[in-house]
This record gives sequence, C-alpha cells and structure tokens, in this order.
Amino acid sequence: MQRVVFVCVVLLLAVATAGFGAGAAEDEVIRIGHIRDTNHPTHLGALRFQEIVEAETDLEVSVFPDSQLGDPQEMFAQLQTGDLEMVYGGINTFAWIDGAEAFEITAIPFLYRDYEHMREAMHADFFQPVIEEAEEETGIRIVAITGDTAPRGLSTRDREVRSAEDFEGLTVRTAAADSVLRAMEALGAIPEQVPYDELYVALQTGVVDAQENGVIATMTDSFYEVQDYYIQTDYIRDIETFYANPGFWDGLSEDERSVVEDAAEEAGELVTELTQRELSAAYEYLEDHLTVIRDPDIESIQDALDGVYDDWDGDLWPEGLLDKISDL
Repeated sequence: MQRVVFVCVVLLLAVATAGFGAGAAEDEVIRIGHIRDTNHPTHLGALRFQEIVEAETDLEVSVFPDSQLGDPQEMFAQLQTGDLEMVYGGINTFAWIDGAEAFEITAIPFLYRDYEHMREAMHADFFQPVIEEAEEETGIRIVAITGDTAPRGLSTRDREVRSAEDFEGLTVRTAAADSVLRAMEALGAIPEQVPYDELYVALQTGVVDAQENGVIATMTDSFYEVQDYYIQTDYIRDIETFYANPGFWDGLSEDERSVVEDAAEEAGELVTELTQRELSAAYEYLEDHLTVIRDPDIESIQDALDGVYDDWDGDLWPEGLLDKISDL
C-alpha cells in the first residue's frame, strides 16, 4: 500500500513539474511587433535586439515585421491586454492612445533641431514625469527611446522655400494631424489632404504644389519627377521606441531586464546608423534630379509659429514643457 501511494505521489509531482515547465517556456518567448518592412532599418534593429537577447539570456525573441500583428494602435492594445510582450515603433504614435496625449509634443513641427536634440529632450529630467504618468495611465512601459527615423521635409513645384514668407499661398499636401495643419496655416500655406496613392498625379496636375513626406519618399515614389525643389526642413522628427507590457517586464529578472535595455540601445544605434546612410543616399540621388535646398531659414519659421500651440501648453502636456525642449 505504501509503495502504491509513493508511486502516485511521484506521478503527480511529475505531471505538476511538466506543466510548470511548459508554462515557463511559454513565458520566456518575447514577441515583438513593428510596422516596417523587412528591409527597413527598424526591422534590422529589431533583429539585432533579438540576436543580443538570445545570446546573453535564455529568452527567445520572435520578431513580427510589416504590421503582421496590426497597426500601432492595435499593437498597443495587445500590450495593454498582455497578448503581446513588446512593440518597436515611433514615439509619436504613443500620443494616439488614451492616457498618452502629452506625447503629441513629440510631433510638433519645427521644434527639434536634430535627432540628438530630440533624444536629449526625451531623456531629460523634466520629461520623466511625462513618461511616468503616461505609463501609469496607459498600462504600457517605455523601455528605451532610441533609433533615428527619416524626418519629414518639403518638396515643391515652381517655388523655392527658404524662409517663413515663402510658405504664403503654397498648396501643400499634408497629414491630417492638427499640429501640422496649425503650422501650415500659421505660415500662410494651404494644407490639403490627398490620399497617398493619388499624390503623384495630384502633384503632376497641380492639384497641390508641394508635399512633405521627406527625402526618402520623394526619391522612392518618384515625386522628384513632378517637383522642382526639395527643402531640407526636417520639420517633424520621430524616434523608434521599445514599448513593453508591464506584467511581462516585471516577470523578467534584474539581469534579464538589464540585457534587454542594453540590447534595445544597441538596436537603436544600428537603426540610427542605417537611417543616416539611407538619407545620405537619397540626397545624393535627388541632387541629380532637382534643386536641393539644404539651409532654409528655420529660425524665421519658428518665429512665425511662436504661440501657435499655447492653448495646448498646460493642457495636453505640462505647462512650460515646450519652452524647456526648445531651450535645450
């Protein structure tokens, strides 16, 4: 009888141990999604992240590119429900969900001088309360803000744009974002919404005179064929950001979290390097096809936009935050 009881106990322990092992293995898989294609710097950065984490921990990383897990809002929702561990995507997109509206400040036109300025602002002591409040409100953790992306610029037909006054009367296809519409209208331009797949023809036929998708899009989508100038305004910037589900994050050991953070930073460095290469190649190509204006008077544009976002100061984001970023 004792032998029978002993055997039963051993079998029960074996079953319990097997079940625990299966659950632990499942917990050790990090699924990370992003919206870029497999040739994009962001995807290559995600693969570098995967390589480092798998080499230095027992964690397994699965990367899902090209919106396989949905658009940014859909992936954020999966982070909130715990159905996804991580997302690698722009800091601008965080403002699209309830509780993170303050991150609209990351997409304010003509605010950030370059990638280093924007990254310094996101890591400044005065910005940390914004991050902490958004994490609390959204249930999403920001692991690392790192990885340059191609900024938005301006291409035009029949008009050089070198200062604020040159925007007057310019019909420009823009995104529907309120921040962009405010800026263009304050400069005297006429913003228009045209579906992206109709933009080439709209530029060709003069429905709009200009577009602001940036130098790489101007090259890859052949907008240079129907435009005369490209102006390096770099007027909206973004930084790729590693987001995580807090439950997943808290379940990692201290050493694992350290590796993940270091891997994220290395991935961001690679993304930045590759992005700069792509930008250099695009400018080199465009210079053979249209006139590139590298040094527009950004200060005159910033002066013209002074006060445009005052009603958001202290409402969408903490009062004085815009000036703190500008003054860095």
